[in-house]
Amino acid sequence: MDKINEMKARKAQIVMESRALLDRVEAEKREFSAEERTSYDKMFADIEAINTKIKDEERLLLAEAEIRGFEKAESQKVAEKTPEERKISAFRRYLVTGDSAEYRALANDADATGGYLHASEQFVSRLIKGLDNAVFVRNYANVMAVTSADSLGVPSLDTDLTDPTWTTEIAAPHEDTTMAFGRRELKPIQLSKLIKVSMKLLLTSALPIEEIIADRLAYKFAITQENGFLNGTGNGQPLGIFTASANGINTGQDEATGNSASAVSADGLINAKFKLAAQYRKTARWVFHRDIIKMISKLKDGEGQYLWSPGLVAGEPDRLLGLPVDESEYAPSTITSAAYVGALANWQYYWIAELQGLNVQRLNELYAGTSQVGFIGRYYGDGAPVLESAFVRVKLGS
Repeated sequence: MDKINEMKARKAQIVMESRALLDRVEAEKREFSAEERTSYDKMFADIEAINTKIKDEERLLLAEAEIRGFEKAESQKVAEKTPEERKISAFRRYLVTGDSAEYRALANDADATGGYLHASEQFVSRLIKGLDNAVFVRNYANVMAVTSADSLGVPSLDTDLTDPTWTTEIAAPHEDTTMAFGRRELKPIQLSKLIKVSMKLLLTSALPIEEIIADRLAYKFAITQENGFLNGTGNGQPLGIFTASANGINTGQDEATGNSASAVSADGLINAKFKLAAQYRKTARWVFHRDIIKMISKLKDGEGQYLWSPGLVAGEPDRLLGLPVDESEYAPSTITSAAYVGALANWQYYWIAELQGLNVQRLNELYAGTSQVGFIGRYYGDGAPVLESAFVRVKLGS
């Protein structure tokens, strides 16, 4: 405002000078000399220039006042936000701009020099929800959080006791020496994935960028986890149900009877179903690759009825011999002698141990040449079957 007043004072001075010049010429009853005309015209040009500057300054002051009002309103909104809402906003700012100072302060993240930070609780929850939706195993398995140790020891019944015997009242009870307990160790292993996002997408503030990144990370983690839970070797990765192992499911749980070396039969599937004891079978689920489903969905029983029954209600799974079927691109699909082609699994006995939390690292420079920003997500988890008698693998004949 002081600047405007100064310009108005200067304008008033020029107006007075121009009036004095005009009055002198009129009093002398003559025309302007060439020099006086130039001076008079310059005075009016200066007045117009000052008018323009005053208008510009007034518009600028109005815009600045609007911004101050907006900033005040925004600061009031921030003050009204819950601590978790402020953390979410700060985490979003980190994803978009790379500025992590506010989020680290709010999240009390001490690892300020580690190049990464822990994602907000809401971001992690969204990621886990995405995993649950994409990896069917997680919906049925026993998922546990490891919070205070490096690993999770899972007790297992390696050898069950024999059946009790009928005895007379005075006879000594039969002593069992067969029951043996074992221990499975689940140790969360790092699973990491890199995604790249265009700078244009990041700068489009209308888009919920943290949701986009969470969805993409969830998808990438999901397909890797599903592959691990089905086919993992147990060496630096989960132990999958299709990996024969003394630490998981041994070959004694394979069922090939009734199947040829090139096809699954109705008898073979019936044999697999009833290889599971009733207490495991009633909540068990088949898992097959789509190529195998194409084969078995055409099988009929002795009365010409299909073994396969499609889900007739939205959300209901297809069923095989009365049990639900899950389809996975990572289930085995190779038709060859003695190959695994599917499984019947009670997933309650597949345990997943994971550390709560997700680390997210923003890579600003690595992909700058292609106008992209990289994000690395790191997750820690492990999984393994803990009771082999709750699983049966469907195998082709030799």
